[in-house]
Amino acid sequence: MKTMIAYCGLNCYECLAFLATRENDDNQRSEVARLWSGQFQMRLQPDDINCDGCLSRTGRSVPHCKSCEIRACALKNNMINCAHCEQYLCETLNQFIKTVPEARQRLDEIRITLNA
Repeated sequence: MKTMIAYCGLNCYECLAFLATRENDDNQRSEVARLWSGQFQMRLQPDDINCDGCLSRTGRSVPHCKSCEIRACALKNNMINCAHCEQYLCETLNQFIKTVPEARQRLDEIRITLNA
């Protein structure tokens, strides 16, 4: 399986918005907008569901990613992802991974390889 590990540890290739964009599938965009609007209590339109991945600096991204504190911090500090940061498991990241434990697992695995 392909991977693009976002700054926070999510795999962009598992993201519904990223997949809908890569496949250029308007039906998938509509479904993701409907699903996420309910799940995250926000009003999303199919046009909002365009994402080239978190690591893209000039590409498209969904509204949440545009305002993501973790992404903004990593970009500001020129990090590959949070596993590379001296402040690893800062409070912002720690709050996020409480809801997405698989993100921490990925980042922890990256840190192990960095320290090997």
